[in-house]
Amino acid sequence: MTDNELIWRIAGGSGDGIDSTSQNFAKALMRSGLHVFTHRHYPSRIRGGHTYVEVRAKDEPVQSRGDGYNFLLALGDSFARNPQEEAYYGKEELKPLYENFDDLREGGVLLYDEGLLDEEDVEEIELEEAAEENGWHVVPMDLRGIAKEHGREIMRNTAGIGATAAILDIDTAEFEQLIEQNMSGDMQEANLNVLHDAYEAAAELDIDHDIEVPDNSHDEEQVILSGSNAISYGALDEGCRFISGYPMTPWTDVFTIMSQHLPEFGGISEQVEDEIAAAALALGASHAGVKAMSGSSGGGFALMSEPLGLAEMTETPIVLVEAMRAGPSTGMPTKPEQADLEHVLYTSQGDSARVVFAPANIRECYTQTRSAFRIAYEYQIPAIVVYDQKIQGELRNLPASHFDEEPNADPGSVLTEEEIQEAAHHPSGKFQRFLHEPEDGSNVSPRSVPGQKDGRYLATGNEHNPSGHISEDPDNRIAQMNRRLNKLDDIRADLDENAAHQTYYGPEDADHGLLVWGSQQDTVFEAVDRLNENGHSVKALGVSDMMPYPVEEVSEWLESVDEALVVEMNATAQFRGLTQKELGRYGEKLSSLLKYNGNPFEPAEIVDGFESSIDGEELAASNMKFVPAAGD
Repeated sequence: MTDNELIWRIAGGSGDGIDSTSQNFAKALMRSGLHVFTHRHYPSRIRGGHTYVEVRAKDEPVQSRGDGYNFLLALGDSFARNPQEEAYYGKEELKPLYENFDDLREGGVLLYDEGLLDEEDVEEIELEEAAEENGWHVVPMDLRGIAKEHGREIMRNTAGIGATAAILDIDTAEFEQLIEQNMSGDMQEANLNVLHDAYEAAAELDIDHDIEVPDNSHDEEQVILSGSNAISYGALDEGCRFISGYPMTPWTDVFTIMSQHLPEFGGISEQVEDEIAAAALALGASHAGVKAMSGSSGGGFALMSEPLGLAEMTETPIVLVEAMRAGPSTGMPTKPEQADLEHVLYTSQGDSARVVFAPANIRECYTQTRSAFRIAYEYQIPAIVVYDQKIQGELRNLPASHFDEEPNADPGSVLTEEEIQEAAHHPSGKFQRFLHEPEDGSNVSPRSVPGQKDGRYLATGNEHNPSGHISEDPDNRIAQMNRRLNKLDDIRADLDENAAHQTYYGPEDADHGLLVWGSQQDTVFEAVDRLNENGHSVKALGVSDMMPYPVEEVSEWLESVDEALVVEMNATAQFRGLTQKELGRYGEKLSSLLKYNGNPFEPAEIVDGFESSIDGEELAASNMKFVPAAGD
């Protein structure tokens, strides 16, 4: 954690309003001129179970969650399990308090709701001893009682915000404005009263702490949003007008946002019976000429393997979203992990011809989703956007101008009826949809859509001849397979020229490298800054193009460093494995830093992992694993 920043954590039970309260807190800080970043941790339960959200706020752009936090608002869990289950789960009312002890920094503030957490229970967890050891400022307040004075105890989260504002000397104007915007009538008045009463009560306590909330102002209009928002807005701006899906955490957010907005654009959203139907329905919509998408997480995406293979064989463009979570099987549904990479790259029978992008942050979620649609519809190939629960749930601010790009409704390589008349046809009259050697010299054989005059052809999952009829002719098989796979070379050249998605960070002449993909990228970048400040010579490369792999870019970068530490959030080093598959000659340069306990990396952990690997020492933290380079 660095100076001149606030990392505020609110903890309670699922159903206590932790998520919505943290969003409003982050939004208020952004509106006051700060840059914000949120990290969300929650159990796979509808109500109850320890959940928390961190809000990190600075006077400069924030790239990742911080190392621990310096202010805890512990509301307690008002939806705890039956006390008879304490043998298995512990005393859940108290978990939002004591399960956050390890991450609270020295000298931090701990504000808890003594209206829910009684004194005897708090004594049991030895809060007083921990506070003395760490120099914490403990502030018990009856937030529940303040809320009940004005009607409902659920408003104790508003009381917590008021008390936080007083302790940190934050103006309540932005909080008041949010309450006025989001509520009306008696509920608005009650929440405003709770906010003010809690503020006044906390102000009288005069807590002497060292936390400084920075001052700042934004040069241009800011918005705050998640990766799910950005993926959805990218799809809409790229002309997507159909989505089908089945709910599954954490993919559900994209499906919900798209379903809310598609009617405004004349689009359609369909919730179906399972993920097989979802992918198949989207594939049918795309076949009919509409830009379409579907998606899921882990096990749901596994069910999409057959429609995905059908899209590859029929060369029907489609965009699929895969939101990773900890597996296998049900695993940990609400915890992030980067362990579906091989699943996404190779799901489906036979040799795969697909495009896979792994955006690393909200900016990239928007731009790479747009790239996915462009590539899919120009090259008639499935494109997959893979991300994880971390990006899905975190909020960041960025300039609204980032989204000021022209929309694109172009259907890609679809012929007009006039062009179809001039195109190749079989003597029977069928349009030759799958030419071995398209007339323009590319590997893309232009398509027609149902209803176009003289555009009739067969679309089958079997291998087929140019008109779509089933064919097992060896020469035809080789020609069709080569053409489909050769598209990946064309796409790689296209991306290299127009929209390569790799991100370089740090001094160009650095001796050591950190190689990363997906959601851990910006955390690695913050670690690079710290490592260079500590006297090391380090740079980083964030890779987003998983397939086709950016062989030349990564090769040049690996050539420029003595060795590279690959940072990823899984147990089997899947991205390192992909890199070694594509660039085997660099295997002796690549070692791995892995984390797979359900929590993303913190910058300090990556610093520790790098320095330990350089010094040949054991990792200080037991929640990570170091895997040396091949041959070591």
